[in-house]
Amino acid sequence: MEQKIAVVGLGYVGLPLAVAFGKKQDIIGFDINEQRIESLKQGYDKTNEVESYDLEDTSVTFTSDPTDLNKVNFIIVAVPTPITENKQPDLIPLVKASETIGKNISKGTIVVYESTVYPGATEEECVPVLEKASGLKCGVDFFVGYSPERINPGDKEHTFTTITKVVSGQNAEVLEIVANVYGSVVEAGVHKASSIKVAEAAKVIENTQRDLNISLMNELAVIFDKLNIDTTEVLAAAGTKWNFLNFSPGLVGGHCIGVDPYYLTHKAQKVGHHPEVILAGRKTNDNVGKFIATSLVKQMIKKNMPVQGSTVTVLGFTFKENVPDLRNTRVIDIVTELEDFDINVQITDAHADSGEAYEEYEIDLTSYSELKPADAVVFAVPHKVYLEEGWGMFDHLLKHGKGIVFDVKSKLNKVECPNNIELWRL
Repeated sequence: MEQKIAVVGLGYVGLPLAVAFGKKQDIIGFDINEQRIESLKQGYDKTNEVESYDLEDTSVTFTSDPTDLNKVNFIIVAVPTPITENKQPDLIPLVKASETIGKNISKGTIVVYESTVYPGATEEECVPVLEKASGLKCGVDFFVGYSPERINPGDKEHTFTTITKVVSGQNAEVLEIVANVYGSVVEAGVHKASSIKVAEAAKVIENTQRDLNISLMNELAVIFDKLNIDTTEVLAAAGTKWNFLNFSPGLVGGHCIGVDPYYLTHKAQKVGHHPEVILAGRKTNDNVGKFIATSLVKQMIKKNMPVQGSTVTVLGFTFKENVPDLRNTRVIDIVTELEDFDINVQITDAHADSGEAYEEYEIDLTSYSELKPADAVVFAVPHKVYLEEGWGMFDHLLKHGKGIVFDVKSKLNKVECPNNIELWRL
């Protein structure tokens, strides 16, 4: 039986996926955001994950009409799974998507979830919503599977088709169908998980592992700062050993690493286990922004620079380099902490949308050309456009070309640092 495919949710995950399938066959791409649908129809992807020529070379029917979903028999769900202010799983987007699908599902359809969740969520949270909205019985009238997304925003090397895809289904027959569908487009092949829960758990620990490794690096950075040792140089030396893991300190935000561990800890606490190691890592990483800001203030005091009323430029505001995504950016932690010291903070970003920045954080972005010379610069996000300018950009960014530069991710060449600039690296 031919699988007629629809992708629900056309963000960083769903759009590349839809385009990949759309190069093989006609599919439906659904999103509730009508503006998003219109821009995609015009051949423009604001996330920069898909180029215009790829959108032109794909057979995706972009729609915001949910009734179009009843034309298919294989639905892939790729909606966000954020956390609440209290750092609890926010399943509202997933539940609403499931309601929409349930109201428009056809008998025999397979619904595959890609959104990151805790083990058990697909069957415990999504299936009941699908059944209630549709009046159908899961396992009889429709079926579910889970295939965790592995999209890395801004990464043009590790893409949907080049990363091994983990797949699962509620029974052996569904698993084979899901494996065959993904296997038709994923060049790297598929890995069949033994159950949906195994696939869910595999996804959530991928980012939990990265979070913990980065938290160790961040704690080491704090220790080495107190010892007046350059962390980057320590890691370069240690990295010469064949089995030393290549992690570095930094801000941990975004919609994956800074969020996913809370899904696992939520489920762990539900079953009576307090996950001390995971939560300790989260606490360490959540405090990095404050550490950077207070370290800058200390450096200013040491240099006899006035703190109150001074001007600091924050270069980069997105959650990672070369993407416009502002979700859960931890650069905001640096900004708010600096403002608590009555410092005038001006923020610029080469990729972020100013309207989105204000709506989400009440932050006014300043265009690069309109920045006033500052006493210090926090180079928070090393976008390629900034790295191409190198040390020369500080002639414009700093007062008289001299001051303090905080290179958070250690991307500037330390050897080439001008004598009139005080360099600090995490």
